Amino acid sequence: MSDNSERTAAFLQKKIGDFKPEIGIVLGTGLGALVNDIEIAFQFPYANIPDFPISTLEFHSGKLIFGTLAGKKVVAMQGRLHYYEGYDMKRITFPIRVMKLLGIAYLFVSNASGSLNPDFKKGSLMVIADHINKQPDNPLRGRNEDHFGPRFPDMSEPYHPKLRSMALEIAKQKGVTCHEGVYVSVAGPNLETKAEYKYLRLIGGDAVGMSTVPEVIVANHMGLPVFAISVLTDEGFPENLHPVSLEEIIQTAAKAEPNLTVIFKEMLSRL
Repeated sequence: MSDNSERTAAFLQKKIGDFKPEIGIVLGTGLGALVNDIEIAFQFPYANIPDFPISTLEFHSGKLIFGTLAGKKVVAMQGRLHYYEGYDMKRITFPIRVMKLLGIAYLFVSNASGSLNPDFKKGSLMVIADHINKQPDNPLRGRNEDHFGPRFPDMSEPYHPKLRSMALEIAKQKGVTCHEGVYVSVAGPNLETKAEYKYLRLIGGDAVGMSTVPEVIVANHMGLPVFAISVLTDEGFPENLHPVSLEEIIQTAAKAEPNLTVIFKEMLSRL
């Protein structure tokens, strides 16, 4: 995989020339509109990038965007990869390796997730302070790529404390409802049962989703500071659980996305 990521990074570097991205961004389900605020310099469909995995979801456009946002040069994934699509963890996290090789100094991640905490209502945001990994595999399993990072990377602070504090301060200043909590990552693609929601809450989760943690593990392996934020699109409260559709999730994400954009842009301008 390292040989492939280096080959892919070299291909992209040749295409973008002197453009040097400072920040990598991963956009979650229903959250791709942030690219409308990017002054786009280059964009590549995943299918046109050698060795790059292709998003199989109809609501993920599957493009790698290079441009300027809030005065910073960024590379953004408009559409991420998931374990439930059939990819293994190394394929899911392959783009993070590539972005690091292209020179990013920070990784920003967003996702749509379900609230487990009755105090966190849908439509609000949650800065991820920590996570619980319930995915069935780990992207670092197998032979360690020593040039990327150590065999046993530390995960005591997987989400950068200063970036978290900055986001919460900005949210308060802008009047955006934004919590801080623990994200549980599960395999999916089905949503959870009442008993599962109850269990995930009991073990310490504030929100549950099907992504993010694999990318965060790999970023930490490479020493990349990470900021991650969830848009809470539904509520997994066992005592008052209602069926939810993908359309509802995407609609809620779209309504909340302007607040996410405000926080991302202000954070980037301060870095």
